Amino acid sequence: MDVVVPMRSLVIVYSYHHMNTEKVAKVIAKVLDAEMKKPQQIDPDGLEGYDLIGFGSGIYGEKHYQGLLDLADGLPPASNRKAFIFSTSAIMGKDKVAQDHKLLREKLQAKGYIIVDEFACKGFNTNSFLRYFGGMNKGRPNEKDLKNAEDFAKNLLNPHVA
Repeated sequence: MDVVVPMRSLVIVYSYHHMNTEKVAKVIAKVLDAEMKKPQQIDPDGLEGYDLIGFGSGIYGEKHYQGLLDLADGLPPASNRKAFIFSTSAIMGKDKVAQDHKLLREKLQAKGYIIVDEFACKGFNTNSFLRYFGGMNKGRPNEKDLKNAEDFAKNLLNPHVA
């Protein structure tokens, strides 16, 4: 009889303005039964015990939060460690998300991480001049976005065999 060893997962998230990305991270962490920490709580040398690590934040100036990018720079080389990337942003679109995630993806891959999947959804944004107009994407992430995040996390647990 095969013994199933539970996957040890960690979700690293930076969420600030409206806690949009934290809402997504909590849903993902619950499904994965993962710990959830902020970038500044991470000891880069202490990640070898995790089977799967998620990296996420809101998108600021078409990239993830600088502290998360700095953490990625400080990671020691990993040997095929699995990771996923997630974000919330004011503007969505397949090409836009790919561009927003590009810098973090490249940094993680350069350290030896295998990016198994990526997730993004809209988030409420009141940055810059938007605050004078009530913001953009009020109420996001919404229930549908969080259900999509839950489905994303379930797929991380049970990846489809191609």
